[in-house]
This record gives sequence, structure tokens and C-alpha cells, in this order.
Amino acid sequence: MSAQPPALVWFREDFRLADNAALTDAAQSGAPLLCLVILDDASLPGAAARWWLDGAIRALDTQLQSRGGRLHVFHGPSREVLPRIVRQTGARSVFWNRRYDPNGRETDAAIKTELKEAGITVRSHAGALLHEPWAVRTQSGTPFQVFTAFWRSARDLGDPRPPLPEPSALTFADLPPACAHAGLTPDDYALRPAKPDWAQGLRDEWEPGEETAHDLLGTFLTENLATYAASRDFPARNTSSRLSPFLRFGHITPGQIWHATAEKAGTASQTDTAKFLAELGWREFAWSLLFTHDDLATRNLRPAFDAMPWRNDPEALKAWQQGRTGYPLVDAGMRQLWHTGWMHNRVRMVVASFLVKHLLIDWREGERWFADTLVDHDPASNATNWQWNAGTGVDAAPFFRVMNPILQSRKFDPDGSYIRRWVPELAPLPDSAIHAPWEAGEDTLRQAGVIPGETCPAPIVDHREARERALAAWRSLKP
Repeated sequence: MSAQPPALVWFREDFRLADNAALTDAAQSGAPLLCLVILDDASLPGAAARWWLDGAIRALDTQLQSRGGRLHVFHGPSREVLPRIVRQTGARSVFWNRRYDPNGRETDAAIKTELKEAGITVRSHAGALLHEPWAVRTQSGTPFQVFTAFWRSARDLGDPRPPLPEPSALTFADLPPACAHAGLTPDDYALRPAKPDWAQGLRDEWEPGEETAHDLLGTFLTENLATYAASRDFPARNTSSRLSPFLRFGHITPGQIWHATAEKAGTASQTDTAKFLAELGWREFAWSLLFTHDDLATRNLRPAFDAMPWRNDPEALKAWQQGRTGYPLVDAGMRQLWHTGWMHNRVRMVVASFLVKHLLIDWREGERWFADTLVDHDPASNATNWQWNAGTGVDAAPFFRVMNPILQSRKFDPDGSYIRRWVPELAPLPDSAIHAPWEAGEDTLRQAGVIPGETCPAPIVDHREARERALAAWRSLKP
């Protein structure tokens, strides 16, 4: 520890030591480091992601303690708390990795201006994306509206820089008494649910942290990359990388994933590798959209949908949220989400389509529900994905393409393994009946002890009728 004025390293969505440009720059400044987090109510995520944030803070604090430091946690408006810490510690420099959400950008710009006017050095770095959200543009300098063109242009920019190693030597400053009283302990965070404690499923499923992220990446590249293109749509196969929440909280960077995947290029086909890296590309595309459209989560990017006759149906919305729609694949996905804070990507598309088209409920209701229940909630990807499913965004799926949840179930969960895992009341049914129990014969249902409407939910809407209703609503938008 040192009495020299510290360099402040402000962690936000970058809970890692390796490939952390802000941390590396601060360590190279020669000043002892004071590492901190500010829990600002204006920027806290939804309930499931807050649970993850708690784990991310604890994991990084453990890493720093093993190196002689601490992660100091404060609560309050960032615009007030960070300048106060600068004054109380006598810090002459502040380092952070950039944020790109509207509130984060506005907050960071205001703080940087204030600190610079006070003579404080402020250094911000790129660290959350392969390319800054303003870097990939058309030849005329405008944002791309189509993913394939965006991703082609992004690839033309070349590989991202090699990942930075963890700084070899870290020295830390003591937290002065003037601000020590404002620091929080883990029990003070109040990020974990208490009464009721609904997070047992999350604890069983996840362990936030940098080490876990790289273990998952290594396992995926060794065991699943070579079959990714063919297996990625089957939820029961568990061949997803499951890295999305680790990316969301910066335990791992897209650059690290990119270069680690490139090293495995000889063990997987070009198709598998390209398909996996394109998932990073879609995330980049989403952030370019949010950077251009601050209201991506609340406004139809296609204004024609402003006149869409969405239905106000609280009971149907609740049935969808609780996994009680009577459509087994939809219910399995929604129950997986509630229990684990995560859902397989193919199933995310199915449940989103069901809400918007079968139930004709505004996509923004789904966006808000996912924001609160996903541990990997990403404000750019979540809003972009919902607008894609609803047909209201750029490069979106046409509204008239209504996913049939029964056909999707039969195609991507053919033996019903995923459904049996998450809708156990249907487990006794044979594979042929599990995708649409209400169509099974009485003998089949009786032998399985399954009674739609009693032992399991009955369909809350008929697929054919719902499809026609959705298409009629869509046609009403045409002049």
C-alpha cells in the first residue's frame, strides 16, 4: 500500500483483470490503484441481472484480494459519488472502460467534463465490443440497417486487437478514512433477493466470474464448436456457449472469444466458426442500433407499427410469463427462464413470436419481462431481438411469418427431452404426443395421467385462429 495519491479504476460492466484496457492503463501510470464500483439506482439492471451483478462484484473482489487489493463498493448517483471520492482520496487520475447505453454515455460525459475542469486526468477505453458502435458505417457514413452488410463491413476492418494480459504487477492504495465510512459490504448491497429468495435456480446454474467464463469458453471450443452450426438450434443438446451473461458483465471480452476461436480454426469447419462468430456480430449490430436509436426499447423503428392494434390481455400475459400457455415448447422456455435466468436462443424466438403474434400483445411487454428475468439482459440485444421478432425493427423478420410452436417443437425437440425437463407434468406422454397433448387420443392421455386443463395447462389460444387474427391486425396497417 502507498500514501501516494491513487489512480481510481471505476469498474462498471467489465469485471475482469485480463484484457481490461482501463486497468492496464491505470497500472502503467505508476500510481497505486483504488478499484471501485458505484451502485447507481439509475443504472442498475433488472432483478435477475442484479443477482449476477452481486456475484460479479464478489468474484472480482476475491481476485483483487488475492493480489493485495480490494474492490470498494459505493452507493448513490455516480455524478455525485465519483467526484466526491476523487476529492476525498486526492486522486489525480480516473480510468474506466466506455459504456454505450444512453444513460451510461450521458453520465460518463458529464463526469468527464466536471473532472477535467477540476484538473483531473480522465482516460476512457474501448473494451466491451470488437469495434466501437460508430466505427462500422456505410460508404456514405450512415449506420447500417441490414445485419449481413454490417457484419461484412465489420469483418473488412480486420481482426480485433490481441487481448491484453492481466497486468503483471498491481499496487493498491488504502481507502482514506474520509470516504471509508461510505463503503459497502456484500451484505449491504441488497442486490440479492431476500424474501422471497427466488434465486436458488440461478445459484444452481451459474457461477459469475472471469475464471468460469474462460472455462466455459474452453469447453465450448473443445467440445461443441465443431458441431455448432448443426446443433445450435436444439435446446436439449446444451451445445450453446452460454457465455452471454459473462459477456454482459465483462468477465470475458468479445476480443478474447474471437482470438480463442481463431486458434481453434483448424478443429472446426469454416461454417461452424463463422456461425459462432456471427453471434458476436449480431451483438455488435445491436449496439450500433442502440447507439443510433436511444429509444430502441420503447419505439417501433418502423413507424407503421405505431398503429398496430395490440391487445390488452393481462391474463394472457401472465400465463405467458408463468409458462402456462398450454403450448409445451413455449411453457418450457418460460419456465427455464424463470428458474435459471436464461433461455436457449431458438426458444427465445419461439416464445417471443408467441407473445407478439399468437397473443397479439405489444412486444414491449416482452422486452420488459426479459429485462427483469434474464441474467444476460443486454439493453441493445434484448431490444433489437424483440423488434426483430415483432417485425418492427430494421432487418426484422416479416410480421406475416408466424412461428408455429408445435412444428418448432417437433423439429428442434423431437424426442421431447427439453419439454420433459421443464414441463415435467407432460413427461409421461410419448414423444408423438408431447408437442401437442390436446391432439392426443383419450387412451394416450389416460395412460399418461395427463388431462389438459387439469394436470397441465390447456392451450390459451388456437394456433390457426391466432395466426389469422395476427395477420388481420397486420393487414390493417396497410393504407
